[in-house]
Amino acid sequence: MSFLMLLASAAAEPAAAVAHEAASGAGLPQMDASTFPSQIFWLIVTFGFLYLVMSSIVLPRLGGTLEERRDRIADDLDQAADFKQQAEDAEKSYNQALAEATAKARAIAADTREKLNAEIAEIAAEAEHKSAASLAAAEERIASMKADASKKVREAAIETTRAVVAALIDETPTPEAVSAAMPARANA
Repeated sequence: MSFLMLLASAAAEPAAAVAHEAASGAGLPQMDASTFPSQIFWLIVTFGFLYLVMSSIVLPRLGGTLEERRDRIADDLDQAADFKQQAEDAEKSYNQALAEATAKARAIAADTREKLNAEIAEIAAEAEHKSAASLAAAEERIASMKADASKKVREAAIETTRAVVAALIDETPTPEAVSAAMPARANA
């Protein structure tokens, strides 16, 4: 029970204090006109102090930071322009080197083509010479075989003629007589 009494008395005290203040006419102290001069004085002192702190400490640091940032951005832009110029120069060098390499490769290809054509012509001439030599040797063999065949045919004709004449007239002529009797065309 004492707890409930204590609770009731605690609730009654603020209510009594509010009722006492309302009865005495005291409201918000900052709205009391009798305190305006001191409030204005302290407002001016506080504003002056804050103005001095802002103008002498905070704003210069802020301005310095902004200036550093502006300088850094300008330096970065200058550096980027330099890098861009270097990249353009490198691209020009690359394109020039590529053009030179292409020209050199074409020259090497043309030189190699000429060498290969010369080798091919030399090999073709050598093959033609060999085939001409082989053809000449083959023609000589054919001519000698033809001459041998013609000679053997003539000998066979002479022998056959001797055998036919021997069978017809019962007399065997000499090979020289048969050879002299054969036409000259058969000798060729």
